[in-house]
Amino acid sequence: MLQTRLRRPRAAIGSAIAAIAAGGLVAVAFAGCGLVTPAPVSTIGKVDFDRPLVIPPLAESTVDAGGTRVFSLEAQAGATEFEPGEPSDTWGFNGSYLGPTLVADRGEHVRVEVTNSLDEPTTVHWHGMHLPPEMDGGPHQMVEPGASWSPEWDIDQQAATLWYHPHPHGETEDHVARGLAGMFILHDEHERSLGLPGEYGVDDIPVIVQDTGFSAEGEQESRQRTYAGGLGDELIVNGTRSPYLEVTDELVRLRLLNASTARTYAFTWSDARPVQLIATDGGLLETSVELDQVRLSPGERAEVLLRVTPGQRVVLQSRMTPEVAGLVGPVAATNGGSDAFDVLEVRAGDALEPAPAVPAQLNTIDDIDETEVATTRRFELSDSFEINGEAMDMGRIDETVTVDTLERWVVENATQVPHSFHVHDVQFRIASIGGEAPPPELSGWKDTIFTEPETEYELLMRFEDYTDTDTPYMYHCHLLWHEDQGMMGQFAVVEPGQSATLDPTGSATMTGGTHHEH
Repeated sequence: MLQTRLRRPRAAIGSAIAAIAAGGLVAVAFAGCGLVTPAPVSTIGKVDFDRPLVIPPLAESTVDAGGTRVFSLEAQAGATEFEPGEPSDTWGFNGSYLGPTLVADRGEHVRVEVTNSLDEPTTVHWHGMHLPPEMDGGPHQMVEPGASWSPEWDIDQQAATLWYHPHPHGETEDHVARGLAGMFILHDEHERSLGLPGEYGVDDIPVIVQDTGFSAEGEQESRQRTYAGGLGDELIVNGTRSPYLEVTDELVRLRLLNASTARTYAFTWSDARPVQLIATDGGLLETSVELDQVRLSPGERAEVLLRVTPGQRVVLQSRMTPEVAGLVGPVAATNGGSDAFDVLEVRAGDALEPAPAVPAQLNTIDDIDETEVATTRRFELSDSFEINGEAMDMGRIDETVTVDTLERWVVENATQVPHSFHVHDVQFRIASIGGEAPPPELSGWKDTIFTEPETEYELLMRFEDYTDTDTPYMYHCHLLWHEDQGMMGQFAVVEPGQSATLDPTGSATMTGGTHHEH
């Protein structure tokens, strides 16, 4: 069905933002937009860590006669007891909450048989995956109640931590918040040869972090609505409240996924040891990077290593500050930018399996020759949930990309409020942030970035392999309420000389390529 989102009134949102930036009349301004101004939250020292971390099961798969690895996912409604004896209504894949972890190797051909057993349409988007647009699982690939969808594609990208989640236009925040999400891990020969921790659930641990709210009895509640979106005052990891992880290896690999819909985290360790970052969205960095904290906005991933000694306990925390968030104080305070959380306690056993030193060289990332840039496009993120002054229109192609050409996308957060930017199908490199070279932790491959206020980001990307004149990919803010309100656009990848011409419904002519220069 062709859908058009209403444009949000600039005056109402703009006046709220002006009030926030000035630090006054915040509650009044937000009230006029249906938003709230929650006080800063801290759970540091208040979490009991009395429940073992649930590890999502590995998704079962078969290999058919043609060599295709086949997975099955069923979106379903259920009840989850986050607190024993207190069921909450939730959604999940192949269970009541979240979904199994899919694992595949580079070079495999995969098919995922998706069944929708919900009472409303949904989709499954493969976030970070390079694949044809008709397999992407965006809002044009809706799966109706009782129906099935079987996308298939070649895994042709390096080892990485990816994930999957719904992408129905206007309903993504709700579907993800209800529990529809899971991890998709890719391996390759090079990554396996490095000797990094790699036994799933033992020394290679999925850490899916979400914020939520609970009643006094432990039933899941709705979250407060801020400009960033719904923010909860408690965290769950892999669907577990108050989690601890027992490890028997001295070196552990944590695959961090920010699966929250609006909250940005600053992950750090309770004993102030450096965070050892080895990979970002699209795969391994060239070398590990030691940081005070790793900032992840919704949809971003990071792989970090933790080395422990026998009997040691250390807590993964998130300590966000206005400086880390890049937000002025009043905006930070009302959008989670001053919140702190205890996330997960790691408990080392009394006897640990020894682990080798981490290789000094993890990956080779070739430089991109910017003289090959064929097209530069500009994307301005506004405070009225629009990109380049336009709200999402399912019948409009905003940009038309020629396959196998290098493009520069200049993304500017022109506001004083938080936004992010995610591009489907491709992993990109950050050429500059505010005119400066990116820091080492942002030097690798990315598909989602947090965009600090009044800052310009230059992204370099090449859309390879797949073309389609009438099935688009998406780009959007990954603060999911913003996406739902219309902060999203569409682009088609075509052969040289082609143009995107037809709406997938066959009912409207599409237009494209209006914000670029050669």
